[in-house]
Amino acid sequence: MNILNRYTLITGGTEGIGLELAKLFAADKHNLIIVARNEDKLEDIKVEFEKEYKITVEIIPTDLCVDKFCEKIINVVEEKKIIVDNLINNAGIGSFGFFAESEEGFEAKLININIIALTTLTKYFLKGMIKRGNGGILNVASTAAFTSGPKMSMYYSSKAYVLSLTEAIHDEVKSLGIRVSCLCPGPVKTSFQESAGIKKSEKAKKYLMDANRVAKEAYLGFIKGKTIIIPGYKNKLLILGNKLIPRVLSRKIILKNNS
Repeated sequence: MNILNRYTLITGGTEGIGLELAKLFAADKHNLIIVARNEDKLEDIKVEFEKEYKITVEIIPTDLCVDKFCEKIINVVEEKKIIVDNLINNAGIGSFGFFAESEEGFEAKLININIIALTTLTKYFLKGMIKRGNGGILNVASTAAFTSGPKMSMYYSSKAYVLSLTEAIHDEVKSLGIRVSCLCPGPVKTSFQESAGIKKSEKAKKYLMDANRVAKEAYLGFIKGKTIIIPGYKNKLLILGNKLIPRVLSRKIILKNNS
């Protein structure tokens, strides 16, 4: 697998699910391109992974929220003639609070990273995979993708887009030897909750899944070519239950839990 110019590209790969997925791909001897904002973390991971896994790691420090957010990634890949065998769109940001009260301009940041960057990278690298007749894309959504989320409206909506887009592309290319999967985890023990301003009760914290467990289920599901990957039986039951109750009731429950 460790062919000189073939890589797995992971956005948001310095912590949480992204980092755990990077470890799994590295253990299977995939060269990596890791994209994230924190250059110091990227440098540390590069040194650690190249030493431990004997692979090549390219790092691209960039903020996917800003204009021309994907241009830097594409330029690096083209200049170095890199073949991206797998694309893992893991980077994302959350929102918490009433929509009308959110910080001015925040909606553009969330849409840029959760939707536009993911869509741009997916389309660009999918074209190469189609030409080669192989490859895989794993887009990270959330259990939030299956319903509406009062007080987290932008986040829930963005993940619904990711799920819908990924399912459609999966069916478009499944006969071409290309895997396209959507990972839909529930709450995970990462810095995501804190960054989004979400405060979990001590009771709720007990139900957070470990990022490494989520990554392992995601990796296995992705290798098998599953369309939708929902880690943990409790999350699977949650999605099933949500389908069985009226949407208005689902929204009321979410609003109460987010209050």
